[in-house]
Amino acid sequence: MDGIADMGGTRGWGPVRPPRRDEPVFEESWQGRAFVLAILSSRIACDGINPDAFRHAQERLGRAAYLDDGYYGRWLNAAELMLTDSAVLAPGAIEARARNLRDEGVEEPPAPEPARPDYAPTAEGSLRTVDTTPAFTLGQRVRAKHMSVPGHTRLPGYVRGHTGVVEVVQPAAVLPDTNAHFQGESPQHVYSVRFDSHELWGADAEPFTLILEMYETYLETP
Repeated sequence: MDGIADMGGTRGWGPVRPPRRDEPVFEESWQGRAFVLAILSSRIACDGINPDAFRHAQERLGRAAYLDDGYYGRWLNAAELMLTDSAVLAPGAIEARARNLRDEGVEEPPAPEPARPDYAPTAEGSLRTVDTTPAFTLGQRVRAKHMSVPGHTRLPGYVRGHTGVVEVVQPAAVLPDTNAHFQGESPQHVYSVRFDSHELWGADAEPFTLILEMYETYLETP
């Protein structure tokens, strides 16, 4: 889906400011706690770590929840969404609890009956072995499919319909598009594809190359 997370190449966000070399991992103490809570919450929501489901939760956030609350605020908001999706938490439960901590006397919604998805990864990590031969080869010109994806995908909107060159044929990996929705791992070959900035953003773009990891079903021959 094309949510707030797929903002690469869009205008109006101002200049990119790289992080300082001495920037701490957590600038404030609450950020470390938010990191741990998000990891634990995603594990509780589906009885295991599914990074694709977590990314899908982030891309479904509204603008304020994704941008205004900062990086680790985004993690907390996505974790809450996963917990409500799995009926571990009732919608609004966290907000009600926070208001009660301020002595506002809000009635908290009752805890629902959990409905966690049936999820069990076949192995650790995301790399898998497939029996098929890679459809594309080193140095081959390929085109990212111009397709609208209703659910989760790792195919950026700004690259769809554009042509690049296969730089590396990577090991096969779990397909995020299905794994994020608990519809199976569907492992397939992955390719590092080099795109020219002028191909992606026109003749006025700053000259550079961009290398993206592309799943096999994202690509076609030009």
